[in-house]
Amino acid sequence: MLETSARLLRLLSLMQARRDWTGNELASRLDVTLRTVRRDVDRLRDLGYPVTSTPGAAGGYRLEAGAAMPPLLLDDDEAVAVAVGLRTAATGTIAGIEETSVRALAKLEQILPSRLRRRVNALGSTTVSLAGRGPTVDAALLTSLATACRDRESLRLRYTSADGTHTRRLVEPVRLACTGRRWYLLAWDREAADWRTFRVDRIAGTPAPGPRFPPREPPERDVAGYISRAISSAPYRYRATIRLHAPAHLAAERVTPASGLVEAVDEDSCLLHVGGPTLADFPVHVAQLGFEFEVLSPPELVEQVRVLAGLFGRAAGRT
Repeated sequence: MLETSARLLRLLSLMQARRDWTGNELASRLDVTLRTVRRDVDRLRDLGYPVTSTPGAAGGYRLEAGAAMPPLLLDDDEAVAVAVGLRTAATGTIAGIEETSVRALAKLEQILPSRLRRRVNALGSTTVSLAGRGPTVDAALLTSLATACRDRESLRLRYTSADGTHTRRLVEPVRLACTGRRWYLLAWDREAADWRTFRVDRIAGTPAPGPRFPPREPPERDVAGYISRAISSAPYRYRATIRLHAPAHLAAERVTPASGLVEAVDEDSCLLHVGGPTLADFPVHVAQLGFEFEVLSPPELVEQVRVLAGLFGRAAGRT
């Protein structure tokens, strides 16, 4: 009985993690036969979980939203409390758990009954946040993007670029990332045939779902590092590499993902990769970090540092 109960919980977790499963996939994940999968699905239905099935080679199983919260999970009040808490966390008011909150919210809203969803929306529409750390992003938009990433479902976006240009994009979303102030979507742009990073607050309205797409490997194994470079240095005309005489973990505490990328070298130094519209901003920005540093590239930045060093030296002498 304990083995069966544990397997049922594992089955339920799998069905909440992804929208559609074939019987063979579930059998492989659970290391059981197709017949056992069918029996376990019937047990979930007996417990109140609305699992639908489609026969045939292309068929499978899907956990749908029901008329009531399924048993053994949360009661109504608990479900509303958790959903509201996750939406609050997803807006960035609780540092460090934004991405996890969005993934959990996507799971919960998949099976949340409509009457409870109305209660959650009512609380959300009458609650204001005073955090003010960056542009606000609708939690429903984050949930739809997270679901599309999970289910490999393409999206049609209405997007406004940094220069104010309005475009329509057909993308294959792969990852969501939060810097603490802004949300970004990493996706394959079908028209450009290349990877793009989109600021979520610049996505207008609700994205329209498109066809499913096959699995696509991210541009790099270190997805977080790729996104950090894409938003901190790649968009700018000037890029610089600077050696900081400080451990990487200390430098990372003072460099946000949107302002630069820290790369460890050894226990006492690291590299800082930054970008900007002008070279004049780099020396002041780096000096404010409070570490000894040396410019590795570009050569023009070395001269810029030398000029500013003279200005500051003469100012200090006069003082």
